[in-house]
Amino acid sequence: MRMPGAFEMQCPLPAEPDTIQLAHGSGGRWMNQLLDRTILPAFRATAEGTRHDGAVVEIAPGPLAFTTDSYVIRPLFFPGGDIGRLAVYGSVNDLAMCGARARWLSAALILEEGLPIETLKRVLASMAAAAAETGIEIVTGDTKVVERGKGDGVYINTTAIGAVRAHSLIAPSAVQAGDAILINGDLGRHGIAVLSVREGLEFEGDIASDLAPLWGPVERLLDADIDVHCLRDLTRGGLSSALNEIAQSARVGIAIREAAIPVNEVVRGACEILGLDPLYVANEGRFAAFVPASQAQKAAEQIGGVVIGEVVVEHSGAVIVETELGSHRVLDMLSGEQLPRIC
Repeated sequence: MRMPGAFEMQCPLPAEPDTIQLAHGSGGRWMNQLLDRTILPAFRATAEGTRHDGAVVEIAPGPLAFTTDSYVIRPLFFPGGDIGRLAVYGSVNDLAMCGARARWLSAALILEEGLPIETLKRVLASMAAAAAETGIEIVTGDTKVVERGKGDGVYINTTAIGAVRAHSLIAPSAVQAGDAILINGDLGRHGIAVLSVREGLEFEGDIASDLAPLWGPVERLLDADIDVHCLRDLTRGGLSSALNEIAQSARVGIAIREAAIPVNEVVRGACEILGLDPLYVANEGRFAAFVPASQAQKAAEQIGGVVIGEVVVEHSGAVIVETELGSHRVLDMLSGEQLPRIC
């Protein structure tokens, strides 16, 4: 039997506030009101039960996957999503890359003094909707308030646990020379969508983040008996960072074809204007899959994706791109982030 945990509140809050506030010397009564009136009602569909310091969950036999992440995106709301939905999907996606279905989630909220309560309610509603959509239960959490100017509105830390569904290890160590590399859609939309709002930029067409849960396509690969060797979501650093990390970890070479990589025309135009490379721009609904070449077409059909390259024995630890002009270049990993605070 599951016994959900509670959000442990430690900072007092004025009665019926319009904004998050620090109110020293008032005990925990008003912070408990925030819990009762705002936070617990938002998650009641997935976290019913009495308050407690933690959650007790019933674990089925078999291996588990475990992940933690923090979300500090600016702005909090962007075309195609917001920090609440991002926090839930991001945890679901991290576990999906391990071949696991997310089951339970903890969520810690760092709230800045002065944050409008209505903004908090929007974030919580997005988290609850994303949890319901993906079937993950928000079972425990925490809330803290920091001084004005110290928190940029809302930060969210999540930890998720899931049941591994894959029959064999999905990891960089399983990558083999000859593997085909696939991605499940066009690149760069999340980073450009966030940047457009952050900097007040207007492009020739509207662009929305690709933010989406990834367990669905991963489950289709597993159900189709695809021998998945490795999965990696293309978040910070985009495709470039993901492929470089795997090439270095697995000690293999990777060769990809620029012409095979889909990029939305609005994203491509925006990158040209801003001096960005779409292969480095963050995504939140895209992943790379490494599968045997003999299963590449079947895998592409399952995820609605395309084959963009293969694993090779040459140039171990490096990623080489064949450009659209037929020349070759090394796709290095950036020493810093092109777009900070993107997730």
